[in-house]
Amino acid sequence: MKVEKLEFTGHTGEALAARLDRPEGEVRAVALFAHCFTCTKDLAAARRIAARLAALGIAVLRFDFTGLGHSEGEFANTNFSSNVEDLVLAARELEERDLAPDLLIGHSLGGAAVLKAAADIASARAVVTIAAPTAPEHVLRHLGADLERIRQEGSAEVQLGGRPFVLTKQFIEDIEESVLARSIADLDRPLLVLHGPRDAVVGIENASEIFLAAKHPKSFITLDDADHLISKADDAEYVAEVIAAWSQRYLKLPAEKPAANAPEGVVRVSEASTSGFRQDVVVDGRYQLTADEPASHGGTEAGPSPYQFLSTGLGACTAMTIRMYARHKDWPLSHVSVDVSHDKRHAEDCAECETREGKVDVFRRRVWLEGDLSDEQRQRLLEIADKCPVHRTLHSSSVIKTELADEE
Repeated sequence: MKVEKLEFTGHTGEALAARLDRPEGEVRAVALFAHCFTCTKDLAAARRIAARLAALGIAVLRFDFTGLGHSEGEFANTNFSSNVEDLVLAARELEERDLAPDLLIGHSLGGAAVLKAAADIASARAVVTIAAPTAPEHVLRHLGADLERIRQEGSAEVQLGGRPFVLTKQFIEDIEESVLARSIADLDRPLLVLHGPRDAVVGIENASEIFLAAKHPKSFITLDDADHLISKADDAEYVAEVIAAWSQRYLKLPAEKPAANAPEGVVRVSEASTSGFRQDVVVDGRYQLTADEPASHGGTEAGPSPYQFLSTGLGACTAMTIRMYARHKDWPLSHVSVDVSHDKRHAEDCAECETREGKVDVFRRRVWLEGDLSDEQRQRLLEIADKCPVHRTLHSSSVIKTELADEE
């Protein structure tokens, strides 16, 4: 993932700080992300979602709303309507860069903002909300006694998420006047609603109301024990995977241009984070996988290890080769399955090995053949297993050429 820091002009004319996460390869689509109330673009869940989408070829723009994070302006002078304006201006900035947003993603109040802004972002083909309220005024419920103080004094400093913020009467009035029902009903785009049933900040009933108000196509995914900020790494990973998988269906991502000498496309592996070993894997721009290491090796076991992927290739190729041969011979093979395990063994202990020095890789295959097959047929199919192309690749010498990619 390549990161580009940029600025664009917000609704007040002041600069808003943004981050554009670009994929390593070509940009196949563009997403615009709106963060939660008083949060910033650098929230952990937002980072993970952006990384997963970038691995899939979707560039993601995240920015700090006016007066938050690294953006200029006074938060006290903002409101829900101004957030919607900033979102539309962010979309225009992307359009000017020939990166008009295809996907809108909003978290919490940012989810309400993308529902409202969608009508003014014609390029957007799909919308995702995460823990979003049905009505923006939901945020006022958390102000308690401060709400009346703001009404009487015109403004007041309040504590939100352990940080001080100045809220004004105009903020309260704008929130109260903002209505989403019509925006949701007129969305006219595929909608994905994600929400945790134990969200203590924005209750699950909000997700139900959004979902019922929207027209099809629409999808709802429960986030089980996730908190409002999606602060747990496993929850953020799940949200990222769901959004990435769902968006492929509705964005209809264009096929990546075939690379020279790569008839089966390119397998792109990108670090999910600089801590641990989790990797985002995208095969030929279409299939999403995750690689990791066992906890005993410093990983988080979020996906198969590299050697397990290698074993997967051998097992799949073996089963396919056996099936093709049985089909060609019209033999009654009703089902085939293959177990593959990998180990390293000292060469002197390996009778089948061609070398006697160091350690060698040993792959063990156990093949199950079901059907009314004769003993001769079963034995022949077992022999055919060794004709599998991946078997031959592992059993022979391979040439691996490595080069450094251009920074651009």
